Formats: sequence, C-alpha cells, structure tokens
Amino acid sequence: MTISKARRAPKPGTIPDFRPVPRHYNRHDGWTEERQRGFIAALADTGSVKAAAQRVNMTPEGAYQLRRHPEAESFRQAWETALALGVQQLEDIAMERALHGQEVPVYSYGKLIGSRVVYNDRLLMFLLRNRAPTRFSADGRVTARRSAIGDPQLATQLSRLKKQWRKEWEAEREAQSKADAAPVIEQLNAKLEKMRQRRLAAMSPKVREAWEAYQAAAEEDGGG
Repeated sequence: MTISKARRAPKPGTIPDFRPVPRHYNRHDGWTEERQRGFIAALADTGSVKAAAQRVNMTPEGAYQLRRHPEAESFRQAWETALALGVQQLEDIAMERALHGQEVPVYSYGKLIGSRVVYNDRLLMFLLRNRAPTRFSADGRVTARRSAIGDPQLATQLSRLKKQWRKEWEAEREAQSKADAAPVIEQLNAKLEKMRQRRLAAMSPKVREAWEAYQAAAEEDGGG
C-alpha cells in the first residue's frame, strides 16, 4: 500500500475525509457510501472492527473484503486513522477505570446486597509505563533517580542501599516489637499464676489432691 504524500495529514483526533470504495452495484443492503462512512466513524468510537461493522448492519468479513479492494486506498487510510483513534479512546477508558476504580456488584448467598469499587493497580502501572516509559519503566523509581542524579551507576547503587536499609529497619522494628511485648507477656503470666493460686486455695483438700494428680499425669504423658 502506498501513501499519497500530496494528501494533507489529518489533524490529531479527527478522521480524514476519504473517497468511498466504488461499488459495481448500488445495493441498498451493501456497502453504500453512507455505510462506509458510518463504519469508519464507528471504528473511531469503538476501536473494534467487529463492533463497527455491526453498528452499520454489516459483517467484519465484508469490511475486510472491502478494504482489499484495488481502489480502497483512501478507505484504508481512513481505516487506520479511525482505528488509532478508537484504540486511544479505549486506552483513556482503561486509564479512567484504573484511576477511579470500577464498581462491581457484591452478592451474598446469591442475592445482590450492594456494590464496591475495585481498583486495578497493575492496569494503572501498565498504562503509565506505556504512556510515559521514561518515567515509569519496570523500576520507575530507579529511572526517576537516574534522571535526577545523572549517574546511572550511582542511582542503581542508591536503590540497592535503600532496599538494604529497608530490610535492616524492618528487622530492628521487629526486634523492638518483641522487646516491648516481653513486659506485657510477663505481666499476663503473673496474673494467670495468681488466678491459679486463688483457684487452688478455694479447692477442698480432696479436690486439690485429685487436681494435682491429674496435672502430674498430664505432665508425664506430655513428657513421654
């Protein structure tokens, strides 16, 4: 397919005017000029050949067959432009859902009880990496540091150090949590021991003797 350089490029976001594919027979149920223009407009709205063809009551196979026509150069150019616009619109919809979430129904025992908003962080990062690959690569934070620092090796080294410092901080935090919990556990054990002593003191000698025998047997079973 050759592209005519004499034709002016369309403005961004617009469909170029095109010459419909000539037809041998002007059938009312065929690919009339009106249907061809409606198909291109629908393709720009949906980004889907199948959906666009259905919108004008035609088949996707017929659309591709029309595209292969020897005199369909103008139609093909409009097709490509409209498809790009449609894909851009779908991308905008995906970005909107990624940013603001998507409302999904909530069911309980087969009954609809409400709805909740679900966010897709993976979709958001995918779109950001495609729209701004320089800022949001596989490791966008390292890329941002490289741009700010100007030294890729130093930026990578700082990223590794940050991960190391993070692990060390988490380890110190865990140790501190255990140290803070030790006095609380000790107090609980002391309270439990007092409760046990009060319970034993309230027992009659016979019941206490039976209880102590039971405890001794349990310890032997556990030790064996």
